[in-house]
Amino acid sequence: MPSLNELVAERFEAQCCFLADIVRVPSNNPAGDCAPHAKRAAQLLTELGFAVEEHAVPENIVRAHGMKTVTNLVVRHRFGNGPIIALNAHGDVVPPGEGWTHDPYGAEIVDGWMYGRGVAVSKSDFATYAFALAALKKAGVPLKGTVELHLTYDEEAGGEIGPGWLLAQGISKPDLAIGAGFSYGVVTAHNGCLHLEVEVKGRSAHAARPSTGVDALEVATDIMSGIYAYRQMLSARVSRVSGIGSPQVTVGLIKGGINTNVVPDRITFRLDRRMIPEENPVAVESELRALMGGTAKHHPEARVEVRRVLLAKPLTELPAGKRMTDVLCRHATRIMGEPVKAGGVPLYTDARHYAEQGIPIVLYGAGPHSIEEANAHRANERLKLSDLRKATEVVAETLAELMQ
Repeated sequence: MPSLNELVAERFEAQCCFLADIVRVPSNNPAGDCAPHAKRAAQLLTELGFAVEEHAVPENIVRAHGMKTVTNLVVRHRFGNGPIIALNAHGDVVPPGEGWTHDPYGAEIVDGWMYGRGVAVSKSDFATYAFALAALKKAGVPLKGTVELHLTYDEEAGGEIGPGWLLAQGISKPDLAIGAGFSYGVVTAHNGCLHLEVEVKGRSAHAARPSTGVDALEVATDIMSGIYAYRQMLSARVSRVSGIGSPQVTVGLIKGGINTNVVPDRITFRLDRRMIPEENPVAVESELRALMGGTAKHHPEARVEVRRVLLAKPLTELPAGKRMTDVLCRHATRIMGEPVKAGGVPLYTDARHYAEQGIPIVLYGAGPHSIEEANAHRANERLKLSDLRKATEVVAETLAELMQ
Protein backbone atom coordinates (compact mmCIF):
# COMPACT_ATOMS: atom_id res chain seq x y z
CA MET A 1 0.00 0.00 0.00
CA PRO A 2 1.50 3.41 -0.96
CA SER A 3 2.29 5.81 1.86
CA LEU A 4 0.54 9.16 2.20
CA ASN A 5 3.79 10.80 1.12
CA GLU A 6 3.75 8.77 -2.10
CA LEU A 7 0.06 9.41 -2.72
CA VAL A 8 0.49 13.16 -2.33
CA ALA A 9 3.59 13.16 -4.55
CA GLU A 10 1.98 11.18 -7.38
CA ARG A 11 -0.80 13.78 -7.75
CA PHE A 12 1.34 16.85 -7.21
CA GLU A 13 1.30 17.93 -10.86
CA ALA A 14 -2.48 17.65 -10.92
CA GLN A 15 -2.63 19.64 -7.67
CA CYS A 16 -0.59 22.48 -9.18
CA CYS A 17 -2.91 22.52 -12.21
CA PHE A 18 -5.93 22.64 -9.88
CA LEU A 19 -4.47 25.61 -8.03
CA ALA A 20 -3.56 27.43 -11.24
CA ASP A 21 -7.09 26.96 -12.53
CA ILE A 22 -8.73 28.58 -9.49
CA VAL A 23 -6.16 31.42 -9.39
CA ARG A 24 -7.08 32.28 -12.99
CA VAL A 25 -10.73 32.85 -12.04
CA PRO A 26 -11.09 36.32 -10.41
CA SER A 27 -12.92 36.47 -7.09
CA ASN A 28 -12.11 39.96 -5.86
CA ASN A 29 -13.85 41.19 -2.75
CA PRO A 30 -14.80 43.94 -3.26
CA ALA A 31 -16.71 43.81 -5.57
CA GLY A 32 -17.70 40.45 -4.09
CA ASP A 33 -19.19 38.63 -7.08
CA CYS A 34 -17.82 35.23 -6.05
CA ALA A 35 -20.39 32.70 -7.29
CA PRO A 36 -18.57 32.19 -10.64
CA HIS A 37 -15.40 31.15 -8.79
CA ALA A 38 -17.38 28.75 -6.60
CA LYS A 39 -18.93 27.21 -9.71
CA ARG A 40 -15.52 26.53 -11.25
CA ALA A 41 -14.10 25.21 -7.97
CA ALA A 42 -17.10 22.87 -7.62
CA GLN A 43 -16.47 21.53 -11.13
CA LEU A 44 -12.84 20.82 -10.35
CA LEU A 45 -13.68 19.15 -7.03
CA THR A 46 -16.28 16.99 -8.75
CA GLU A 47 -13.65 15.91 -11.26
CA LEU A 48 -11.53 14.81 -8.28
CA GLY A 49 -14.33 12.46 -7.27
CA PHE A 50 -15.95 14.51 -4.50
CA ALA A 51 -19.67 15.11 -3.98
CA VAL A 52 -19.91 18.88 -3.71
CA GLU A 53 -22.69 20.73 -1.93
CA GLU A 54 -23.29 24.26 -3.22
CA HIS A 55 -24.89 26.51 -0.61
CA ALA A 56 -25.94 29.82 -2.14
CA VAL A 57 -26.46 32.55 0.44
CA PRO A 58 -29.76 34.42 -0.16
CA GLU A 59 -29.29 37.60 -2.18
CA ASN A 60 -30.74 39.93 0.44
CA ILE A 61 -28.26 38.67 3.04
CA VAL A 62 -25.37 38.92 0.60
CA ARG A 63 -26.28 42.52 -0.32
CA ALA A 64 -26.62 43.46 3.34
CA HIS A 65 -22.98 42.41 3.79
CA GLY A 66 -21.78 44.53 0.88
CA MET A 67 -21.28 41.71 -1.62
CA LYS A 68 -22.98 40.59 -4.84
CA THR A 69 -22.99 36.77 -4.85
CA VAL A 70 -21.78 34.11 -2.42
CA THR A 71 -21.98 30.36 -2.87
CA ASN A 72 -20.18 28.37 -0.17
CA LEU A 73 -19.00 24.85 -0.94
CA VAL A 74 -19.06 21.86 1.40
CA VAL A 75 -17.49 18.46 0.73
CA ARG A 76 -17.98 15.61 3.22
CA HIS A 77 -16.27 12.23 3.33
CA ARG A 78 -17.11 9.79 6.10
CA PHE A 79 -14.45 7.21 6.92
CA GLY A 80 -16.24 5.78 9.97
CA ASN A 81 -17.64 6.70 13.36
CA GLY A 82 -15.58 9.42 14.97
CA PRO A 83 -14.96 13.18 15.07
CA ILE A 84 -16.00 15.53 12.30
CA ILE A 85 -13.01 17.61 11.25
CA ALA A 86 -13.62 20.68 9.09
CA LEU A 87 -10.98 22.23 6.84
CA ASN A 88 -11.78 25.85 5.99
CA ALA A 89 -10.23 28.06 3.30
CA HIS A 90 -11.62 31.14 1.59
CA GLY A 91 -11.80 31.83 -2.13
CA ASP A 92 -12.52 35.55 -2.04
CA VAL A 93 -9.44 37.74 -2.35
CA VAL A 94 -8.47 41.40 -2.15
CA PRO A 95 -8.24 43.21 -5.52
CA PRO A 96 -4.79 43.04 -7.16
CA GLY A 97 -3.81 46.70 -6.79
CA GLU A 98 -0.78 48.21 -8.50
CA GLY A 99 2.84 47.19 -8.90
CA TRP A 100 2.56 43.67 -10.33
CA THR A 101 5.28 42.35 -12.62
CA HIS A 102 3.37 39.09 -13.12
CA ASP A 103 -0.20 38.72 -14.36
CA PRO A 104 -2.28 38.59 -11.13
CA TYR A 105 -4.55 36.02 -12.81
CA GLY A 106 -1.85 34.22 -14.77
CA ALA A 107 -0.72 31.59 -12.23
CA GLU A 108 2.75 31.97 -13.75
CA ILE A 109 5.43 29.67 -12.32
CA VAL A 110 8.96 31.10 -11.98
CA ASP A 111 11.78 29.30 -10.17
CA GLY A 112 9.34 27.04 -8.35
CA TRP A 113 7.02 29.85 -7.21
CA MET A 114 3.49 30.35 -8.53
CA TYR A 115 2.37 33.98 -8.78
CA GLY A 116 -1.18 35.29 -8.65
CA ARG A 117 -3.74 37.01 -6.47
CA GLY A 118 -5.02 34.55 -3.89
CA VAL A 119 -2.37 31.92 -4.60
CA ALA A 120 -1.24 32.11 -0.95
CA VAL A 121 -4.29 33.65 0.77
CA SER A 122 -6.01 31.30 0.57
CA LYS A 123 -6.80 29.56 -2.70
CA SER A 124 -3.69 27.50 -2.01
CA ASP A 125 -5.53 25.69 0.75
CA PHE A 126 -8.41 24.75 -1.52
CA ALA A 127 -5.69 22.62 -3.12
CA THR A 128 -3.98 21.62 0.15
CA TYR A 129 -7.12 20.34 1.80
CA ALA A 130 -8.73 18.77 -1.27
CA PHE A 131 -5.64 16.78 -2.21
CA ALA A 132 -4.92 15.78 1.41
CA LEU A 133 -8.43 14.34 1.57
CA ALA A 134 -8.00 12.69 -1.83
CA ALA A 135 -4.81 11.01 -0.59
CA LEU A 136 -6.56 9.73 2.54
CA LYS A 137 -9.40 8.30 0.47
CA LYS A 138 -7.00 6.50 -1.86
CA ALA A 139 -4.88 5.17 1.01
CA GLY A 140 -7.75 2.95 2.09
CA VAL A 141 -6.59 2.90 5.72
CA PRO A 142 -9.40 2.24 8.26
CA LEU A 143 -10.15 5.55 9.97
CA LYS A 144 -12.73 6.77 12.45
CA GLY A 145 -14.29 10.08 11.59
CA THR A 146 -15.45 12.46 8.86
CA VAL A 147 -13.53 15.13 6.99
CA GLU A 148 -15.36 18.16 5.63
CA LEU A 149 -14.08 20.86 3.30
CA HIS A 150 -15.59 24.28 3.99
CA LEU A 151 -14.69 26.47 1.00
CA THR A 152 -16.18 29.86 1.68
CA TYR A 153 -16.28 33.29 0.06
CA ASP A 154 -16.46 36.25 2.40
CA GLU A 155 -13.37 36.23 4.62
CA GLU A 156 -12.30 39.60 3.24
CA ALA A 157 -15.67 41.00 4.40
CA GLY A 158 -15.65 39.37 7.85
CA GLY A 159 -16.76 35.77 7.35
CA GLU A 160 -20.32 36.27 8.58
CA ILE A 161 -21.87 34.73 5.46
CA GLY A 162 -19.09 32.21 4.93
CA PRO A 163 -18.28 29.87 7.81
CA GLY A 164 -20.42 31.97 10.15
CA TRP A 165 -23.45 31.28 7.96
CA LEU A 166 -22.67 27.56 7.48
CA LEU A 167 -22.47 27.07 11.23
CA ALA A 168 -25.49 29.24 12.08
CA GLN A 169 -27.64 27.38 9.55
CA GLY A 170 -26.62 24.01 10.99
CA ILE A 171 -25.18 22.94 7.63
CA SER A 172 -22.12 21.71 9.48
CA LYS A 173 -21.46 20.78 13.10
CA PRO A 174 -17.76 19.90 13.31
CA ASP A 175 -15.90 18.76 16.40
CA LEU A 176 -12.53 20.16 15.29
CA ALA A 177 -11.36 22.51 12.56
CA ILE A 178 -8.25 23.57 10.69
CA GLY A 179 -8.20 26.92 8.90
CA ALA A 180 -5.98 28.31 6.17
CA GLY A 181 -2.53 29.38 7.30
CA PHE A 182 1.16 29.09 6.47
CA SER A 183 3.20 25.91 6.51
CA TYR A 184 5.97 27.10 8.82
CA GLY A 185 3.77 27.85 11.79
CA VAL A 186 0.69 26.55 13.57
CA VAL A 187 -1.50 29.44 14.67
CA THR A 188 -3.54 29.01 17.84
CA ALA A 189 -4.30 32.67 18.59
CA HIS A 190 -4.79 35.88 16.67
CA ASN A 191 -5.99 39.42 17.05
CA GLY A 192 -9.54 40.59 16.98
CA CYS A 193 -10.65 43.57 14.94
CA LEU A 194 -13.07 46.44 15.43
CA HIS A 195 -14.11 48.68 12.53
CA LEU A 196 -15.90 51.92 13.36
CA GLU A 197 -17.31 54.49 10.96
CA VAL A 198 -17.27 58.05 12.24
CA GLU A 199 -19.52 60.65 10.63
CA VAL A 200 -18.95 64.34 11.37
CA LYS A 201 -21.70 66.72 10.29
CA GLY A 202 -21.06 70.46 10.18
CA ARG A 203 -22.47 73.30 8.08
CA SER A 204 -21.25 74.42 4.68
CA ALA A 205 -20.14 77.97 3.95
CA HIS A 206 -18.29 79.91 1.29
CA ALA A 207 -14.51 79.61 1.61
CA ALA A 208 -14.33 83.41 1.68
CA ARG A 209 -16.26 83.39 4.99
CA PRO A 210 -15.42 80.06 6.68
CA SER A 211 -16.45 81.37 10.10
CA THR A 212 -20.08 81.35 8.99
CA GLY A 213 -20.03 77.57 8.69
CA VAL A 214 -19.03 74.60 10.83
CA ASP A 215 -16.00 72.90 9.30
CA ALA A 216 -16.58 69.15 9.49
CA LEU A 217 -13.03 68.43 8.36
CA GLU A 218 -11.56 70.55 11.15
CA VAL A 219 -13.57 68.57 13.69
CA ALA A 220 -12.64 65.25 12.05
CA THR A 221 -8.98 66.24 12.04
CA ASP A 222 -9.14 67.01 15.76
CA ILE A 223 -10.71 63.61 16.43
CA MET A 224 -8.11 61.83 14.30
CA SER A 225 -5.28 63.64 16.08
CA GLY A 226 -6.60 62.11 19.30
CA ILE A 227 -6.68 58.69 17.67
CA TYR A 228 -3.06 58.98 16.55
CA ALA A 229 -1.97 60.02 20.05
CA TYR A 230 -3.89 57.01 21.38
CA ARG A 231 -2.06 54.80 18.89
CA GLN A 232 1.27 55.75 20.44
CA MET A 233 -0.05 54.74 23.87
CA LEU A 234 -1.04 51.28 22.66
CA SER A 235 2.59 50.21 22.30
CA ALA A 236 2.70 49.83 26.09
CA ARG A 237 0.20 46.95 25.85
CA VAL A 238 1.93 43.75 24.71
CA SER A 239 0.32 40.34 24.32
CA ARG A 240 1.71 37.38 26.22
CA VAL A 241 1.19 35.29 23.06
CA SER A 242 4.29 34.94 20.90
CA GLY A 243 3.92 36.62 17.51
CA ILE A 244 1.05 38.96 18.42
CA GLY A 245 2.76 42.11 19.72
CA SER A 246 0.73 45.21 20.61
CA PRO A 247 -2.75 46.47 19.65
CA GLN A 248 -2.94 48.78 16.64
CA VAL A 249 -5.28 51.45 15.33
CA THR A 250 -5.39 52.86 11.80
CA VAL A 251 -7.60 55.38 10.03
CA GLY A 252 -7.84 53.68 6.67
CA LEU A 253 -10.60 55.46 4.77
CA ILE A 254 -11.83 59.06 4.62
CA LYS A 255 -14.24 60.89 2.34
CA GLY A 256 -16.24 64.11 2.22
CA GLY A 257 -16.30 67.69 1.09
CA ILE A 258 -18.26 69.52 -1.60
CA ASN A 259 -15.74 71.59 -3.54
CA THR A 260 -12.38 73.29 -3.05
CA ASN A 261 -14.03 76.62 -2.27
CA VAL A 262 -16.65 75.31 0.16
CA VAL A 263 -16.33 74.59 3.88
CA PRO A 264 -17.02 70.85 4.13
CA ASP A 265 -20.32 70.02 5.81
CA ARG A 266 -19.82 66.27 6.13
CA ILE A 267 -16.79 64.02 6.63
CA THR A 268 -16.79 60.29 7.24
CA PHE A 269 -13.84 58.11 8.10
CA ARG A 270 -13.33 54.52 9.13
CA LEU A 271 -10.86 53.19 11.63
CA ASP A 272 -9.45 49.73 12.21
CA ARG A 273 -8.60 48.75 15.80
CA ARG A 274 -6.71 45.47 16.19
CA MET A 275 -7.24 43.82 19.59
CA ILE A 276 -4.80 41.42 21.23
CA PRO A 277 -6.28 38.23 22.74
CA GLU A 278 -6.06 39.64 26.27
CA GLU A 279 -8.33 42.59 25.44
CA ASN A 280 -12.09 42.74 25.94
CA PRO A 281 -13.79 43.88 22.71
CA VAL A 282 -16.61 45.64 24.57
CA ALA A 283 -14.14 47.59 26.67
CA VAL A 284 -12.07 48.51 23.61
CA GLU A 285 -15.08 49.90 21.78
CA SER A 286 -16.16 51.87 24.85
CA GLU A 287 -12.65 53.26 25.17
CA LEU A 288 -12.62 54.50 21.58
CA ARG A 289 -16.09 55.96 21.74
CA ALA A 290 -15.20 57.83 24.93
CA LEU A 291 -12.00 59.15 23.35
CA MET A 292 -13.80 60.50 20.29
CA GLY A 293 -16.77 61.75 22.30
CA GLY A 294 -14.47 63.75 24.54
CA THR A 295 -12.97 65.52 21.54
CA ALA A 296 -16.39 66.12 19.98
CA LYS A 297 -17.49 68.05 23.09
CA HIS A 298 -15.02 70.77 22.13
CA HIS A 299 -17.05 71.31 18.92
CA PRO A 300 -20.65 71.69 20.15
CA GLU A 301 -21.97 72.97 16.81
CA ALA A 302 -20.91 69.80 15.01
CA ARG A 303 -22.69 66.46 15.24
CA VAL A 304 -20.55 63.34 15.57
CA GLU A 305 -22.00 59.84 15.11
CA VAL A 306 -20.10 56.58 15.51
CA ARG A 307 -21.31 53.33 13.96
CA ARG A 308 -19.85 49.86 14.39
CA VAL A 309 -19.11 48.21 11.03
CA LEU A 310 -17.34 45.04 12.17
CA LEU A 311 -16.48 43.30 15.39
CA ALA A 312 -14.26 40.23 15.09
CA LYS A 313 -13.32 38.74 18.43
CA PRO A 314 -9.74 37.60 19.10
CA LEU A 315 -8.93 33.91 18.72
CA THR A 316 -7.62 32.04 21.74
CA GLU A 317 -6.77 28.37 21.98
CA LEU A 318 -9.42 26.05 23.41
CA PRO A 319 -8.08 23.24 25.64
CA ALA A 320 -9.80 20.58 23.53
CA GLY A 321 -7.66 21.59 20.56
CA LYS A 322 -4.27 20.98 22.20
CA ARG A 323 -3.86 17.47 20.83
CA MET A 324 -4.60 18.68 17.29
CA THR A 325 -2.00 21.43 17.73
CA ASP A 326 0.61 18.99 19.03
CA VAL A 327 -0.01 16.53 16.18
CA LEU A 328 0.23 19.26 13.54
CA CYS A 329 3.46 20.64 15.00
CA ARG A 330 5.05 17.19 15.16
CA HIS A 331 4.23 16.24 11.56
CA ALA A 332 5.08 19.71 10.24
CA THR A 333 8.47 19.68 11.99
CA ARG A 334 9.31 16.32 10.46
CA ILE A 335 8.10 17.08 6.94
CA MET A 336 9.21 20.73 6.69
CA GLY A 337 12.65 19.83 8.03
CA GLU A 338 12.77 22.54 10.69
CA PRO A 339 11.05 23.24 14.02
CA VAL A 340 7.43 24.27 13.53
CA LYS A 341 5.85 25.73 16.66
CA ALA A 342 2.46 27.04 17.71
CA GLY A 343 1.98 30.77 18.23
CA GLY A 344 -0.08 33.78 17.29
CA VAL A 345 -0.40 36.23 14.42
CA PRO A 346 -1.40 39.92 14.51
CA LEU A 347 -4.29 39.63 12.06
CA TYR A 348 -7.77 38.12 12.21
CA THR A 349 -9.36 35.28 10.25
CA ASP A 350 -12.50 33.21 9.82
CA ALA A 351 -11.23 30.92 12.60
CA ARG A 352 -13.06 33.08 15.10
CA HIS A 353 -16.44 31.83 13.84
CA TYR A 354 -15.55 28.26 14.77
CA ALA A 355 -14.05 29.25 18.12
CA GLU A 356 -17.15 31.28 19.02
CA GLN A 357 -19.19 28.08 18.57
CA GLY A 358 -16.84 26.23 20.94
CA ILE A 359 -15.11 24.37 18.09
CA PRO A 360 -11.33 24.06 18.62
CA ILE A 361 -9.50 25.41 15.58
CA VAL A 362 -5.91 26.03 14.54
CA LEU A 363 -4.54 27.60 11.38
CA TYR A 364 -2.28 25.55 9.14
CA GLY A 365 -1.84 25.37 5.39
CA ALA A 366 0.44 25.98 2.42
CA GLY A 367 2.67 29.01 2.38
CA PRO A 368 6.09 30.35 3.32
CA HIS A 369 7.32 31.51 6.71
CA SER A 370 5.37 34.76 6.77
CA ILE A 371 2.75 36.86 5.02
CA GLU A 372 5.57 39.20 3.96
CA GLU A 373 7.44 36.42 2.18
CA ALA A 374 4.20 35.45 0.42
CA ASN A 375 3.52 39.06 -0.62
CA ALA A 376 0.07 38.49 0.83
CA HIS A 377 -2.33 41.34 -0.03
CA ARG A 378 0.51 42.94 -2.03
CA ALA A 379 1.73 42.89 -5.61
CA ASN A 380 3.29 39.64 -6.84
CA GLU A 381 1.60 37.40 -4.28
CA ARG A 382 3.30 34.03 -4.52
CA LEU A 383 3.49 30.46 -3.24
CA LYS A 384 6.47 28.13 -3.26
CA LEU A 385 5.06 24.97 -4.80
CA SER A 386 7.25 22.64 -2.76
CA ASP A 387 5.58 24.12 0.34
CA LEU A 388 2.19 23.22 -1.16
CA ARG A 389 3.21 19.57 -1.48
CA LYS A 390 4.73 19.42 2.00
CA ALA A 391 1.76 21.13 3.67
CA THR A 392 -0.60 18.70 1.94
CA GLU A 393 1.33 15.78 3.38
CA VAL A 394 1.29 17.38 6.85
CA VAL A 395 -2.49 17.83 6.73
CA ALA A 396 -3.06 14.28 5.46
CA GLU A 397 -0.84 12.76 8.16
CA THR A 398 -2.50 14.87 10.85
CA LEU A 399 -6.00 13.89 9.80
CA ALA A 400 -5.02 10.23 9.69
CA GLU A 401 -3.63 10.36 13.24
CA LEU A 402 -6.63 12.29 14.61
CA MET A 403 -9.00 9.67 13.17
CA GLN A 404 -7.13 6.54 14.30
